Amino acid sequence: MPCQLADQVVAYRRELHQHPELSNQEFATTERITRWLQQADIRILPLALTTGVVAEIGSGGGPLIALRGDIDALPIAELADVPFASRHPGVMHACGHDFHTAVMLGAARLLKARESSLPGRVRIFFQPAEETCDGAQQLIDAGALDDVAAVFGLHNAPELPTGTFATRAGPFYANVDRFQIRITGKGAHAAKPEQGIDTIVTASHIVSALQTLPSRSFSSLEAVVVSVTRIEGGNTWNVLPQTVELEGTVRTHNGDVRRQVPDKIRQVIDGVAASLGAQAELSWYPGPPALINHARWAAFSQAVAKEFGYRVEEAELQMGGEDFAIYLHHVPGVFVSIGSASEFGLHHPRFTPDEQAIFPASQYFERLAERALQQLADVPQQAVSHA
Repeated sequence: MPCQLADQVVAYRRELHQHPELSNQEFATTERITRWLQQADIRILPLALTTGVVAEIGSGGGPLIALRGDIDALPIAELADVPFASRHPGVMHACGHDFHTAVMLGAARLLKARESSLPGRVRIFFQPAEETCDGAQQLIDAGALDDVAAVFGLHNAPELPTGTFATRAGPFYANVDRFQIRITGKGAHAAKPEQGIDTIVTASHIVSALQTLPSRSFSSLEAVVVSVTRIEGGNTWNVLPQTVELEGTVRTHNGDVRRQVPDKIRQVIDGVAASLGAQAELSWYPGPPALINHARWAAFSQAVAKEFGYRVEEAELQMGGEDFAIYLHHVPGVFVSIGSASEFGLHHPRFTPDEQAIFPASQYFERLAERALQQLADVPQQAVSHA
């Protein structure tokens, strides 16, 4: 079975890669995952989900843990030179969620083969909409996390060699917030700018001023990233536009810092806009909170990884976001990185993770699940869940 399944998980990944779907549109992906699970006689929970699948392995009493993979893709046109490239123009698995799904399908198959000996149950989440940060809450609202004692998830790490494992206790991924700034001035002919209020110039000053927030409004010991990622204004070459819109993101780890950021941004944009005669309005959209691994499960996952044969490293703090954090605000657990050795990083159109890393990760999560169930069965649950 191991050799055959190793080939099968790669085949799963390639089929998913050829047919990527955006967040909350993963209908065909859901159908594929459902069919593959049913072919393996793995039961699927009848939860009220529009997309996504939750499977469960094991029966009877004993503890319940969860494993999570995500299934959505990104609005990126693929440039990777592979024979199984995306067939959907402008959509690509550029973050490796096809990799994660294949890992969890493999783990499900391995656990199914040992179902009668499991000291509890394993619930496996094939979660939609991670990229839009609302998939985890959808599963929680549907009851997927009910009665779960611990939850485990992964992300492939293209910067790490194949065979490498990394995680850390405490903060790991960042708080993720989005902002939009609408700047209003006075349109005018580009040849007579004195007759208008230039929103392009105002926007340029605001972008520069926002970069001072991390270094001048917060301690240099705090991790704060402010990135303006979209500027939209004007529709021709000889007219000063009436409005310009900026959009971007703020990443932090400290909750107190996070709460201060919107007011700091308002102070900056109000001051800059007023100095140039314009007006600026901020819209703030909170995203998922910082991902904070539980110390006990972080150490546990590292110990199992060493035993399995991974080269274990202490993970660096990440400024990326991950809605797995929402599960960890309800249930203890850990999120880990598995090396995927891609020359190009996450969200790059040429991102190509090493497929040789998929099946070992499936085997690792099978072992992790079994060991976690055994530990929960042997140790009073309250002592573990509050560690």
